[in-house]
Amino acid sequence: MAIGIYPGSFDPVTKGHLDVIKRASKIVDRLVVAVLVNNSKSPLFTTQERVDLLQRVTKEIENVEIVSYQGLTVEIARKYGATVMIRGLRAVTDFEYELQIAQTNRIIAPDIDTIFLTTNLKYAYLSSSIVKEVSCFDGDISRFVPEEILELVQQKMRAYRLQGIDACDAL
Repeated sequence: MAIGIYPGSFDPVTKGHLDVIKRASKIVDRLVVAVLVNNSKSPLFTTQERVDLLQRVTKEIENVEIVSYQGLTVEIARKYGATVMIRGLRAVTDFEYELQIAQTNRIIAPDIDTIFLTTNLKYAYLSSSIVKEVSCFDGDISRFVPEEILELVQQKMRAYRLQGIDACDAL
């Protein structure tokens, strides 16, 4: 059984992420989508909220499991028996960074290969950061995030504003 892992922060999950998840789920028998707990960042959504959002948008994909993790990605890959790490690429700048990570992971865990999936061209510009920036100015993000979570992202930004917090500064 081929098990793959697709790690990321997914804050929030975008249509680009979902595209990679759907495509990767066809390559492996089981895909573990791993949500990184990164204490050095101030995410819009808590780790559990990001897990919940991913579960919501992947519920129809039978071979996908959503988990959270801290530490080295290769360790969570080993924990779930993954032999393949999936990484999405939008542009050349992504490749340079991702290649460096893949080469480091290969030294640490030579039994885990990295597969790069280029994003669908209609999402090549898209990132979670862009979604948050557009949303913090109350812009239309319906073309950026899956329909199932659109209202949740908008509610989160409204909650910031209701608390008197400038959502853009908070991010």
